[in-house]
Amino acid sequence: MRAGALLGLVLGIGLLAIWVSMWEVDGAPRRRVSSSGPILRIRDDLVQVGLGSVPAGAVPVVCAGVGLLTALLVQSVSGASVVALALGGILAVLPLAALRAAAHRRRVELREVWPETVDHIASAVRAGLSLPEALVQVGQRGPEALRAPFVEFARDYQASGDFGSGLDRLKARLADPVGDRIVEALRITRDVGGTDLGLLLRTLSAFLREDARTRSELEARQSWTVNASRLALAAPWIVLALMSTRPQAAQAYDSPTGLAVILGGAVVSVIAYRVMLRIARLPQDERVLR
Repeated sequence: MRAGALLGLVLGIGLLAIWVSMWEVDGAPRRRVSSSGPILRIRDDLVQVGLGSVPAGAVPVVCAGVGLLTALLVQSVSGASVVALALGGILAVLPLAALRAAAHRRRVELREVWPETVDHIASAVRAGLSLPEALVQVGQRGPEALRAPFVEFARDYQASGDFGSGLDRLKARLADPVGDRIVEALRITRDVGGTDLGLLLRTLSAFLREDARTRSELEARQSWTVNASRLALAAPWIVLALMSTRPQAAQAYDSPTGLAVILGGAVVSVIAYRVMLRIARLPQDERVLR
C-alpha cells in the first residue's frame, strides 16, 4: 500500500510539473525560444505529420499518461514499484519517439520531391507567370506530397490578396527548412525585384537533388548499424518487462539494490544511445528563417 502511494505521488508530481510548464507567469520576461527548442521542434513535427491543430504541449501530457498507465499496469501485475517506475519511464517516451519517426519519414519524402517543386516554380516563372500564380500552379500540378499546403496558399491569396501574409502561412504549413529558404527567396524577389530568380531556382534544384542523393546513400549504409544499436538498447528492458509478468522475479528488483541496478542500467543505456546518435548523425538543416 505504501509503495502504491509513493508511485502515485511521484507520477502526480510529474504530471503537475508538465502542466505548470505550459503556462507563463504574468509579468515575467518573455524569453525567445531558439529555433531548435524542444517545443518548437515538437510543433514542427506535428505539422509535418498533419496534426498542426494539436498543441505542442499535448505531447508531453500524452507521454506522461502513457507512462502512468504503464506503471500502474505493471504495479498491479507484479507488485514491484521499482520495476513499475522503470518501465513506465521507458514507455513514456514512446509517443514522442513515434512522432519523431513519422516526422522523419515525412521529411525524407519531401526531400525527394522538393527539387521537382522548385522546377515547377522555375518553369512557371519562365513562362511569364507572376510569383503568386507560380505557387498556385504548384498546388494544381506539383508533386502530390506538397499540393495541400500550396492549395491552402492559393485560398489565402485569393481571399486577402496579401502575398506576404500568404507566404508566412505557407511557411508555417510546410514547417521545413527547404521551404523556408524558397519562400524567403520568393519574398525578396517580390519586394526588391531582380532578374536572377530563374538562375537561383535552378541552382537550388540541382543542390537539392545532389543533397538528397548523398543522404540516401549514407542513410542506407548506416541504417543496419543504427537499427542493431537500437535493438541492443531495447533488449535488456524487454527482458525486464517479461520478468515483471512473474511477481517472484519482479520482487527481486523491488529493493535498494535492485533500484541501483536499474538506475545504473538506465544511465548506461541513455549515454550509449546518445553516443550512438552523435556518431551516426548526419548534418541536419535547421529552421532559421521562421
